[in-house]
This record gives sequence, C-alpha cells and structure tokens, in this order.
Amino acid sequence: MNKLLSSSLIALSLATASLNLSAHDQAVPRDTSKAIHIQEIRNATIKVTYADTTFLIDPMFAPKGFYEGFPDTHRSYLRNPLVDLPMKPKTVLEGVDAVIITHTHLDHWDDAAQAAIAKDTPVFVQNAADQKIIEAQGFKDVRILTKTTFEGIQLTKTGGQHGTDAMYRNPALKAGLGEAMGVVFEAAGHETVYVAGDTIWRPEVDQAIKTFQPEVIVLNTGNALVNGFKESIIMGKEDTYRATQQAPNAKVVAVHMDAINHMSVTRAQLAEYVKAKGIQDKVLIPIDGEILSF
Repeated sequence: MNKLLSSSLIALSLATASLNLSAHDQAVPRDTSKAIHIQEIRNATIKVTYADTTFLIDPMFAPKGFYEGFPDTHRSYLRNPLVDLPMKPKTVLEGVDAVIITHTHLDHWDDAAQAAIAKDTPVFVQNAADQKIIEAQGFKDVRILTKTTFEGIQLTKTGGQHGTDAMYRNPALKAGLGEAMGVVFEAAGHETVYVAGDTIWRPEVDQAIKTFQPEVIVLNTGNALVNGFKESIIMGKEDTYRATQQAPNAKVVAVHMDAINHMSVTRAQLAEYVKAKGIQDKVLIPIDGEILSF
C-alpha cells in the first residue's frame, strides 16, 4: 500500500474497500476461475486482468514531483505526481499483455512509461492522431480502437467529453483538453467492465451504461479543475452517486485522485460523501496498489 498516504486516509480507504468487497462477496457467489481483477496503481493508471489477459491503462510512471504542475489549473504550484508509485514500474508491468491509452495527456501517458514499456507491446489508442504520436515514440504495434477482439475479449471504444461545452467553445482550451475515450470489456462468462476515462457525465456515458449494462464501472472522480471554470473536466463525487442510480446492480470503482495537482476531490472526501449517501456497498475507493476482485 502506498506508504506516502497518511495513516488515517489508508484506514478510511481500506475500511471502505473492505466493507464493499465483503458485501459483494456475500451477495454474489462468484466463479473465481473467471474473476476479474482491477488494480489501482496510481492516479488514472490501472491494471485490468480480464479473461486471463492483463491490460495496463493510462500508465504514468514518473517519480513524485518530477513534472511541474499543469499550468492554468487548480493548485498549479504543486509538482506532479504528488505521490510516488506504490511499486517499481518493472513490477507494474509484470504480466501485462497490452496497453490502452485513453488519451495522451501527461498524467495518462508520460515519458517514464514510454521508456519502461517494451516497444513491441500492443497499444490501443482512440484515433489516428494518437496513433501517430505513439508510433513516433518507437512503438511498433499501435492499434486504433473502435471495436475489436483481443485474446478472445471484445473491446469497444466509448465516447465522452473531457470538459463542459463552455470549455470547448474556448479554442485554446478545446485544443488543450482534446479528445478522450472510454473502453468496455466483454467476454463470455465474465462480467462486463466499463472504464469511462477522462470525461464528464455526458449522454455518451448514459448510452454506454444502457447499451452494455456493465457490472463494473470505473470512473475518474478527482473533479479536476482548470482556471476560470467552476465545473470539472472529469467526474466528481456526485457522479459516483449518479452511476449507482443509472446502474443499480453495478459496482463503481473510483480512481484518479490524490496524485495530480488539479484534482479537487480526495479519496477521504469521496468516502465521506459515499457514506452520507448510503452507497458504500456499491462504491469502491481503492488506494494505490490495491487489487479489487469481482
């Protein structure tokens, strides 16, 4: 577990995770041979082991404080990342079969990750522009994801928007925010997993939940803020509640907190909100390094 987190935060997060996992185990008997494992590495970086195949999503491997804070954002005076990885990059990469990059912002795909990942690793990206960028970095197997099958798993790209319509009416901000995707994982005999990516709650999110009816939903809930706007460029506390209402039978996994300067919601704050809303049996808040199984 991440030793850099305060003991109180660790206790709060572990208590939340343990309560939720216990409730899930009691309510839904599982075939452990077909279990799904989601490991929170740090920030938006997660490992998803699904149908005996492991995907690394949005890897950022830099040590604590390596980069300047994002300019024109909340708390830009802080250096990123705010905490170290809970393990060495070599350990993170153990067993990884493919990488998924939802978009190429530094906190989702950084120089340290590019240096650590083997250049022949299959990499899935959202569009031709990102494919070109990553191929220029030396990667030899970069695939544009729309809908495809990989190792017997169906991967489907989902949409969203990395900020509000008002933000996207600002040309400079629109260019900086860019595009981002989500991904749905499906395979026979396995629960469906929906990783929403860096998006606010949009009709595309509603449509993904309606179409795929996921049993597990991963949301980026750090409520990241840019200067000049009170709204977030990703999801926040209220979106965890909305997800439980839209998908009442799903487990919601909340990530992308406590590691980047412009995040305004912490794990501890989200845990308090979840408890106040009475949805602690549906929302999981893993700390860095923690593995959740479904």
